[in-house]
Amino acid sequence: MARYLQIALNVPLNQTFTYLNQEQYSQKKLTGSRVEIKFGARKTKGCVISESDSLPADCPVEEEKIRPILKVMDEEPLLDESLLKLAHWISDYYLCTIGEAVSAMLPSAKRESDAGGFSFVDEISPFTAKNLSEEQKNAVDEILSAKSKTNLHYLYGPTGTGKTEVFLQCARRILDQGKSVIYLVPEIGLTQQVIEAVVSRFGNTVAVLHSALTPSQKLSEYHRIISGEAKVVIGARSAVFAPCPDLGMIIIDEEHDASYKSGSTPRYHARQAAMFRCKYLNIPLVMGSATPSIEAWYMMDQNVIMRHTLTRRLAGGAMPHIKTVNLTWQKADQGCISDELEKEINQTLNENRQVILFLNRRGFTHFYRCHSCGFELKCKNCSVSLTYHKNENLLRCHYCGWNITPPQQCPQCGSLDAGYSGFGTEFIEQEVKSKFPNAKTVRIDTDSLTHKGELQEKLTAFKNNEYQIMLGTQMVAKGLNFPNLKLVGVILADTALHLPDFRASERTFALITQVSGRAGRFFPDGKVIVQTYSPDREPILFSVNGRIKDFYDMEIKNRQILNFPPFCRLLRLVFRAPTMEQAKAACEGASKILRAELEKLYNRKTGPDFTQKIKDAVGATQILGPAECPLSKISQNYRWQLTLKGTNIHALQLAAGNLLYNYSKPTDVYIECDVDPVNLL
Repeated sequence: MARYLQIALNVPLNQTFTYLNQEQYSQKKLTGSRVEIKFGARKTKGCVISESDSLPADCPVEEEKIRPILKVMDEEPLLDESLLKLAHWISDYYLCTIGEAVSAMLPSAKRESDAGGFSFVDEISPFTAKNLSEEQKNAVDEILSAKSKTNLHYLYGPTGTGKTEVFLQCARRILDQGKSVIYLVPEIGLTQQVIEAVVSRFGNTVAVLHSALTPSQKLSEYHRIISGEAKVVIGARSAVFAPCPDLGMIIIDEEHDASYKSGSTPRYHARQAAMFRCKYLNIPLVMGSATPSIEAWYMMDQNVIMRHTLTRRLAGGAMPHIKTVNLTWQKADQGCISDELEKEINQTLNENRQVILFLNRRGFTHFYRCHSCGFELKCKNCSVSLTYHKNENLLRCHYCGWNITPPQQCPQCGSLDAGYSGFGTEFIEQEVKSKFPNAKTVRIDTDSLTHKGELQEKLTAFKNNEYQIMLGTQMVAKGLNFPNLKLVGVILADTALHLPDFRASERTFALITQVSGRAGRFFPDGKVIVQTYSPDREPILFSVNGRIKDFYDMEIKNRQILNFPPFCRLLRLVFRAPTMEQAKAACEGASKILRAELEKLYNRKTGPDFTQKIKDAVGATQILGPAECPLSKISQNYRWQLTLKGTNIHALQLAAGNLLYNYSKPTDVYIECDVDPVNLL
């Protein structure tokens, strides 16, 4: 038997721990299995990531002091070789420990229980595939063609053009080969209709991994997957780690969605993890969206990803008629619903049709804007909106820290009618109820959902025409399909534009396009009213006019000029502490260390692990900050940040890794490391 086991623990220590095997497990392969051990004075769980007959040369403990494991928790390993390879890649790439990477892949339960299964699906029907359009059929054939030059595929098309059916047909073909499929969706609660389609198509061969499962239920689902009973795994971000023994394809629906990026350690992106897993196994990765991420669109243009385009709505609908309303000309006491939107809502209600009003609450209320010419103040270094800090009377950039005193008049036209725009959303629901007292209104956002299952209850009730008006945040922009919906109103399209983030334009464009896509899916009379102070800003103008390619061409050109992804790589370090002074001091100290590390790396001799290309990239690396985070305080913690910007991600990882692993941080400071961040707030 293998005498020594290398065990990974979910601790922030960049090492594994050596334990002795027990005689009773001498005939078992333990790599990929969970074991119970004594770690210090406490019992805990770990995962065996390698086995050996001899003591590792780098083991820091004398042989006689090595403890035996207490027991093996799994009959069969939960992680195979490909998943362990993925864990090592995540550890190296995202600068987390191997134990933290492995822990993200495993259920935490000791024992199984009955899995939740498909408790939220009304009925399961046997497989009856729909007839495909010529476009859909071509997409399926091209994706599965053995002649394809790449394993990366993208199904692009407006909402309602049948992307889900193409995914399902591809999955069916893979299942017919005796292999399994992972189908990723952004958020389980918001993609209910997709899950129902998958479960109704494939029945009991489906495992649904969702956050409502207990750890024991998740372990049961893992065993169904490993045994081959479940061949189709559908779930959110972490389902990319499903232990499918004969994986044949990974599907990523709504690829652009930010929820595919983990917000806690390890801060992996499911798309990147899927790319690694598919490359390792030499299987296709199929992504899809009506609004691809800028990075994905650029890779399609560069022929790294193969694009498959759908153009026609299939359920009898047509793309909705979209119109903007310029709020600049509205009366000051108008409220948040313009005359035109009010008129359209009344007309829709009179026809017994439904309305969605979209509120983008992820925005800063105060941004500097001229009411005469529309000029908005941006950072001279970063081309992101400046945020007003009332206490200091400063407009500040949250990327590089550059700030100015707010001007007394518009710098562009000299008008005195300039100041801070934007309004909150607290009174919007009351305004809707007062203007449309006879309409039943339902509100869907994180504040209004108070109990488990309430989201699905409200969505189902709206689908069943129990409500006439739905108010919602980003939740209503994703994948929802309501047959009786005629009108979508975007209350204020500008808010995301004023976030201090270089992705603000991309997110604004995607949100308007996605929420507009809810209308007109079954009837050709869908309408969208987009209220905005900036109707001529490109993300709004191009989205409203359906100028998809123009937007992507413009945004990619802007990113290239400003040297932002996909033309550079970013690594963000956030310093959290109980006081502002501690967070700021830690950030400033780290900045000095990083600058010294970059200089040391640049002076290092080149070799196989440190090529001239990496050395040149080190020399070109920028450090943005120290700067206060846009969201400067969260959960009683103050936040400051540094952003490393360069041409080669390995150069950024080397510098940040040296800081994280070789220096002691102050006791009360926590450092978040985010490689390829998607959120810079």
